[in-house]
Amino acid sequence: MLKTKTIATKYTKSIPYLYFISVIICWFTLINRYNGLSAYPILLCSIPFIWQLIKPNNTLNFTLSITFICLSSYLILMFLLNKLHLVNIIHQISQTVMFSAVGLGLNLIMALWILRHNLIEQQ
Repeated sequence: MLKTKTIATKYTKSIPYLYFISVIICWFTLINRYNGLSAYPILLCSIPFIWQLIKPNNTLNFTLSITFICLSSYLILMFLLNKLHLVNIIHQISQTVMFSAVGLGLNLIMALWILRHNLIEQQ
């Protein structure tokens, strides 16, 4: 039983990083269809997450979690303001934000998960 728990704990720590890596790869694939070589800098965004999988660093972990919590919170706020018609934004951006509401929630959950693991490891 103890062995199973340690294996599960080991793999649950990597779920948020794998999530963000998969999102970056999907984002790269979509942009690469239309923009070609200019989409390759998007792959650079995956380097910190890959680094965390290979050699975890508490400072990088904390920085990633706080950054993505702030970004996700801002995007969720914009989504809510748009749904309540308090802020008029460009129609194309509005469609994109509406389409990605589930992704916004997942991003926030994964960022909080990273922060949780960081706080647990510091204790």
